[in-house]
This record gives sequence, structure tokens and C-alpha cells, in this order.
Amino acid sequence: MSYTRSYQLFINGSWRNASGEAPIPVISPVTEKPIAAVASATAQDLDDALGAADRSGKAWAMLPPNQRGAILIKASKLLAEKIDAAAKDLSDEQGKTIAEATGEFKRTVETFEWNGTHAERLCAVSQIDQNRTIKPEPAGTVAAFTPWNYPAVLIARKLAPALAAGCTVILKGAEETPSAAVHIVEALEEAGLPDGVVNLVFGVPAKVSTHLLASPIVKILTFTGSTPVGKHLVKAAADNLQRCILELGGHSPVVVCEDADLATAVPAILEYKFECAGQSCNAPSRILVARAIYADFVARLTNAARAIKIGAPDDPATEMGPMANARRIEAMQRLVKDAVERGARLELGGARLDQEGYYWPPTILTEVSSDAKVLHEEPFGPILTVAPFDDIQEAIDQANATEYGLAAYFFTEQPETKEALANGLSAGAISVNFLKGVSADSPYGGIKQSGYGYEGGEHGFRSFQNLKLINEL
Repeated sequence: MSYTRSYQLFINGSWRNASGEAPIPVISPVTEKPIAAVASATAQDLDDALGAADRSGKAWAMLPPNQRGAILIKASKLLAEKIDAAAKDLSDEQGKTIAEATGEFKRTVETFEWNGTHAERLCAVSQIDQNRTIKPEPAGTVAAFTPWNYPAVLIARKLAPALAAGCTVILKGAEETPSAAVHIVEALEEAGLPDGVVNLVFGVPAKVSTHLLASPIVKILTFTGSTPVGKHLVKAAADNLQRCILELGGHSPVVVCEDADLATAVPAILEYKFECAGQSCNAPSRILVARAIYADFVARLTNAARAIKIGAPDDPATEMGPMANARRIEAMQRLVKDAVERGARLELGGARLDQEGYYWPPTILTEVSSDAKVLHEEPFGPILTVAPFDDIQEAIDQANATEYGLAAYFFTEQPETKEALANGLSAGAISVNFLKGVSADSPYGGIKQSGYGYEGGEHGFRSFQNLKLINEL
């Protein structure tokens, strides 16, 4: 079969095809047909990547941090120059709108720039007192595993700090959205990154992860994805005691208090929820509303969600594109069916659109039984549940009633309520009166079954360093 585009591996400074495996097709979420192919790495390809990362590690670690940072800053500028083309490729492969893909690449550029700018400061020796110093050193080769939903920015949040800290990286890009990884690696290559410092592979996920984590060359595992896969990778990493940084699943609540400004809250929730067709670990999925305003809120939410324009991601009028793949459609069908069978009221949506492509409309469920799967499994799609609460403690208890703890949101102007919710909600990040993604300078990590470790900011940078304590008499 011939494809419009074909994506290769990048190993030891050279682009190449896989050494034997058949390429993996990339399926358009709009047409449900193949639009590209990506090379699938063999064991030999992975060994070559491991060897290249190992050989280049010492020289890269010894390069002054300001010079490493300069390469990242140059790469960020080069990537900024081709955002339009990169965003179009990502939209074609993933289904998010051009505007969303463009915004993601802007965050990617900012992430490389921030880490490049702060490389020298964060690699500097610090003084505890006159006798003790801390010397940060690169932790070694990193195996970075990235997902298909936000491939560009999540690659950047792993790759940029690791490189700035002086680590080499083997990056496994997402086979369903390979172009983002390719565009980023091309920018680094053009910026002057030495051969072997970054190696890009694709392939059968289980085979790639098993092979890489079996190698003592790999010192750090960084992964964004589902909780079950994260647990599997941690077990594989245990034999070599590889440090793990995990951003896993989420099931984020929004608490809407009686004094909330619904004219602000409703559009803010819908915009962040239905970005990327709801396929985000941070996206709100459970809304808890003060009973006094519950009926008004549900009516406003349903009417506004009904007006969201669904269509082709390259149409400027489109507000929500298709879901990324058939697996997500099947999950939506299963979760809605289970909820309705257990007594839920379907306020909006609930069925796949009758057209070509993986289109699922905004779906709102109320009166959802506490044992419905949608309240316990991460929906990872355009489904929202809405339920009333009578007091703040009840809202906190409902919000915390899942195994996840990635993000949470609330709307109120009362200082006492803000304090109670900020203290009571179990999540790695909490946003007050707005919803948005995290910036490059902010540490971010989940709790409970949403993972551990941090990405972003100084704390995320330190994840890729060993802090050597030096004592002197």
C-alpha cells in the first residue's frame, strides 16, 4: 500500500526505515482511512538507539548548560517558524481543530524556550552553608513514552528538561500521531543537537517498552498515559531500579457553588471539556453543582453544549472535531449504555453521529447512579455527568470519590469556601474560577492513581538530575 506520508525512525543522527518490521498505518479520524505510515522499530533498531544514547551521553553531559540551553532555544524558534504546517499535520492525524493544534504547538515552543533559558541556573551548584554544596548532575539516559492526544506539548514537557539537564533521550512517539515527534526532532536536529542525544522510535508499544526498560542504559522512565499501562511500565522498570515519572489517568471534578457566576462558569467548563473532543486527562468529567442553582446550571450547560459546532477539524467554524480512533467511540457507547441502564437521564447526545468519521457529540448525563462505570472509569471523551450537592463537605466527598487525583476545579467567590475546597480536594492541581492547561514554569503531577513525580518548572527539571551532596570540613 502506498501512503501520502511516511515517517521514519531517527537514530544516531540519521533518519532511517525500520530494519525489518512492516510499517504501521496512520488512520484519519475524519475518513477512517489510512493517510500515512510510520516505521515500526525492531529489536536491532532499539539496540542501536540505546547504543547511540549511551555513547553520546558523556559529551552531552559535559557540554556547558548554557550551550545546551542555546540549542533548545534555537530549536524553539525553528519550530515556531513551521507551526502552521505542524499544526495541520497534527490535526489531520488526531482530529483536533487547527486552532487547538496551533495552540498546542505554541505551548510546545514555550516549553523548549523556558527550559533552554533556565538551563544554566538549574544546573548550577548551590550552597547549603559554608561547608556543604549541592552539585546537580544529569541522571543519564531517559526513555520517554508519549501519547497521541497531546503529542507535541507532552513530548516537550519530557524532552526539553531532560536535554537541558544533560540527559540523552530515547523518545517513543505515538504511532497514531507521529508527525508531532518528527517535527520536534527535526527542529532539534537543525538547531545543532549532537548525534545520538535524541533518538526517535515508533513501534508496537509493549515490545518497545519491554526492550528499552530491560536495558541498564536507561536510568529514567517518563510516561504519560493510562493508569493500567503506567503500572505495567513501573513493574518493568523495577528490575533496573529506573526512576519513574508518571502522569496517568484523571477523572476531574468541577464544583460549582451557589454564588458562582454561571455566565463565566458554563462557557469555561465547556471550552476546556470539549477541546480535543474531551480526550484529555485534565478535562473536567464530573460537575457538582449547588442544589439551589442546579436546574438553572443544567439548562444553561445543555443549551450551550447543543450549540457547539461539530465538523471537519480544518473548517475554521468547527469547535469540536472527531474523536481520535474507533476505540474511543466504543468506550463512549459502553459508558453511556451502562449509565442509562442504571437509571441515568440523558440530557444531550449519547450516540455516534451518523456520518463518516469518529464523531461523537457532547453528551450530558444527570441522575447518574453512584455505581455507574462513567463515575469511576476515566471517560476520556466528550461525556459530562452533573449532580447536585447540599453542602461543601458533600461536594468535597463526591469530588474525591474516585481513585484518581490529577486535576480539580471550582467556582466561588467566597474566601472561606475557596479555602475549604483548596484544602479538601484531592488533586495534584486545582484551578479557581477558570480552567486551563499548565504552563512551562509550573510543576505538575498527579496523586493517588493519577501517578507520581513532576513535570514542568524547576521541580520537573530536577526529575532528570541527581543531586550530589558535597561535604567539606
